Amino acid sequence: MRKLNVLFIFLAIPLLCSCASSNATQNSATYQKISVEKAHKMMSETKDYILLDVRTLAEYNEKHIKGAFLIPVDLIRSQADKDLPDKNQPIFVYCRTGVRAASASQELANMGYTKVYNIGGIVEWPYGTVSK
Repeated sequence: MRKLNVLFIFLAIPLLCSCASSNATQNSATYQKISVEKAHKMMSETKDYILLDVRTLAEYNEKHIKGAFLIPVDLIRSQADKDLPDKNQPIFVYCRTGVRAASASQELANMGYTKVYNIGGIVEWPYGTVSK
C-alpha cells in the first residue's frame, strides 16, 4: 500500500504543476526588458512612442532623457489612463537604476498596455541627458 501511495504522489505532482503553471502563464500580463542600445535603436525607427520617466520630479528636473514624459512610479495607477490613453502605443520606461522601471512596467502591463519596454536606468543611458 505504501508503494502505491508513493507512486501516486510521483504521478500526481507533474500533473498538478503543469496545470498551475499553464494557468499562471495565461493570466499574467508582461512587459519586455530590453537594453538601452536596443531601446535607442527602436526609438530611432519608431515615430509614435512614449519615453516614460518614473522617478521623482526632483530627479527628473536634475536630469532626464530628452523627450521623456514624467509619471512618478507611485502615480502610475492613478495617472496612466489619463496621460497614456493609447494602450497599444510603445512605451519605453526608465528610472535611475531599473528597479522602479520594472515595477512601473509591470503595473502598465497589468493595466492592459501591450507594448511596454523596461529599458532600465538612466545611469546606463550613454546617449545624453538634459536638465530642466
